[in-house]
Amino acid sequence: MNHSDSSNPMPARSPLLCLEIGGGRVLRPEGAPPLPADSSGTTPLIDRATLRIPPGRSYADAQLDDTQTLARERFRWKPPLRFSVRARVSIPDPRGTFGFGFWNDPFSLSLGMGGAARKLPAAPQCAWCFYGSPPHDLPLVEGVPGSGWKAQVLSFRPLPPLLLAPIAAGGALLAALPLTRRWAFRQARRFYTAEETPLELDPASWHAYAIEWTASAVRFSVDGSEVLRAAHPPHPPLGLVLWIDNQFAVASPEKGFGFGVLPIEREQTLELEDARIESPLPA
Repeated sequence: MNHSDSSNPMPARSPLLCLEIGGGRVLRPEGAPPLPADSSGTTPLIDRATLRIPPGRSYADAQLDDTQTLARERFRWKPPLRFSVRARVSIPDPRGTFGFGFWNDPFSLSLGMGGAARKLPAAPQCAWCFYGSPPHDLPLVEGVPGSGWKAQVLSFRPLPPLLLAPIAAGGALLAALPLTRRWAFRQARRFYTAEETPLELDPASWHAYAIEWTASAVRFSVDGSEVLRAAHPPHPPLGLVLWIDNQFAVASPEKGFGFGVLPIEREQTLELEDARIESPLPA
């Protein structure tokens, strides 16, 4: 989920760009044609693609997104809309993170995916399906593990970047000290609302995922069944991202803050089919 050292365009008519780092590759079927324009309000994204990262000990990322060249205020997506995709990973428990959905690429100075057009960090906003393998640990909702495969919405109170930076720096300092760590995390929860649920399924099997985002809610469904309805949507505009990498992040009252890269022993892939966005939603 870092800034890229290479950027390749997707076929004509798709707003997505490829991001390939550390041997990560975005693969499409040989001779795959560009998707046609759709007058129904559907934005075609990809028909089929495989995101692949190789074995190794250094950071690797394979990613599709529509945020690389845009400032945050120019991100494309606002409610009401519906994103859908069929997806599977190569093994049930890949090392690192993968997922797809909407976010505002908040960490442009550090671990943000993309980040080329944005200089300062921002308060995080997201509505996505997200997986993180241990030691990844971001326990945003009480009673929900900080790792695993989840449907997740995070809505932070918007803050000006020049105000956010000192607040974040002070919070990180307090969270690094065992005596003030729990207090710092309690104070941080005043600034955001998080809603999430574990996805109790095998991500290595094909499933149809959908995220329906309106002004009043975000609804997640898997194979046609609702798994989460979040009542606090993120603040638009957001960008779309689909990725697999081998990093982890920690932000918990027990462990404090941490980031790192996990060595992987064999190739890991995220396969995608029929990714598209309907906007506005049909009546």
